[in-house]
Amino acid sequence: MSKTSKLTIGKAAKKANVNIQTLRYYERRKLLRPAAREESGYRVYDEESVSRLRFIKFAQDLGFSLTDIKELLSYRTDKAGCEKTRVRASAKLTEVEEKILRLQRMREALRGLIGECSSSNSNGTCPILFHFEKEVGS
Repeated sequence: MSKTSKLTIGKAAKKANVNIQTLRYYERRKLLRPAAREESGYRVYDEESVSRLRFIKFAQDLGFSLTDIKELLSYRTDKAGCEKTRVRASAKLTEVEEKILRLQRMREALRGLIGECSSSNSNGTCPILFHFEKEVGS
């Protein structure tokens, strides 16, 4: 590791836009190799570590779990890695599309309940709460 590429844990975390605890957690989960240590005992990271941290955060932003990400990282040295990654990404896309459909149904249900609430007469019973209690009771 050259002198210019050594980064303290704080600088590496800041450069990757994560907090120090997150960086340490990724090390414990074996997503990031343990840092080298200086004679002083300080952990030092290189640009590859920062790059890997960014990869992990980006994959998380796309909905991949840390278990998924560990697998994706292993594909980088696998000859069939591109195909495996495509399959994994396709499965994630299907999962996201299903989640979008569920969220759209939730949005419509909430709109309907809010509409009932605003158009109901004030008899002291909240239509939203009544509906919730009716669903829980069934």
